[in-house]
Amino acid sequence: MTLASTPAKGMIQTVLGPIAPEDLGPTLMHEHLLSDVTTPTQRAMAIEDDEITLCTCWKINYGQVLSRHKFRLDEHEVAIAEVAEMRAAGGKAIVELTCGGLKPDPKGLARIAEATDSQIIMGCGYYVQEFQPEANHTRAIDDFAAEMIQQLTVGAWGTDIRAGIIGEIGCEHPWKDLEKRVMRAALVAQQETGAALNIHPGRDPDQPQEVMAFIAEHGGDPGRTIMSHLDRTIFDEERLFRLADTGCVLEFDLFGVEQSYYRLADIDMPNDAQRLKLIRGLVARGHLEQIVISHDICHRTRLTRYGGHGYQHIFANVIPLMKRRGFSDSDVEAIMVGNPRRLLTIA
Repeated sequence: MTLASTPAKGMIQTVLGPIAPEDLGPTLMHEHLLSDVTTPTQRAMAIEDDEITLCTCWKINYGQVLSRHKFRLDEHEVAIAEVAEMRAAGGKAIVELTCGGLKPDPKGLARIAEATDSQIIMGCGYYVQEFQPEANHTRAIDDFAAEMIQQLTVGAWGTDIRAGIIGEIGCEHPWKDLEKRVMRAALVAQQETGAALNIHPGRDPDQPQEVMAFIAEHGGDPGRTIMSHLDRTIFDEERLFRLADTGCVLEFDLFGVEQSYYRLADIDMPNDAQRLKLIRGLVARGHLEQIVISHDICHRTRLTRYGGHGYQHIFANVIPLMKRRGFSDSDVEAIMVGNPRRLLTIA
């Protein structure tokens, strides 16, 4: 396909082309369908990978056994089957945030969208410094910005398939200079194109606030900025409410992770019930229009075919739980459709 070199203003840009906002269905706002989150260090290790089976899945998830298979989502037919399960459970759209450094595959996403009659919105930009190519260390802000603008208006990663959102833009704690330059570029791209911006914050409870202060300082739009991974970053209402007061969108995107163990930091992960309790507190405080949810599946062990919950989980299990926990139909509609529709429409 050949796409025009202008943003799809007033439309939502999917990997199969623009759609009208009213056509967007229930949406998962942060997922990975085709990606590789193996770190450069892990890729260099000479190890024998354990296959993922019913006998090894728990050990792999709990860190007892290392399997690089866990970190790769590269099986197109499996992805098609998993997204088909989501569609059968009532979902329609997926925001796929496999950006630079994580092996994005636009043509693969288009194939999944066609095979499952789903709406897939692709991200762009770069993940954290560890995953970025060495050449990025000397690139200027304007160069990064021009690349993201092209990804949103012409095509991304060597294709004519356009991104529909910026991100997930990677930050670490402490925040690296390269990551700050990429963030500055993302803000330029946001201003130029009208696309929303998704941020991967570092694993420190105060970094989301640090990032939002940076965004305010550099002319970003908080209302079109989505702060990801809050359910592994902020665990107290005081910080959460302070972040909500910046005007950013609050993303709880680890639904389906029901164990306290977290490999990447010394924290106690919440379960789905605890996530919903925090979200209810935000709704009660008047922040309903700032909330989106997802699973952030980037490990093979979270797919149903490898012992996990899959992309269907929120639709099959969490939404019924929300209604049992006092969320109204209009609350659920706002979180699953209304807020994604507003954010994904190119302004």
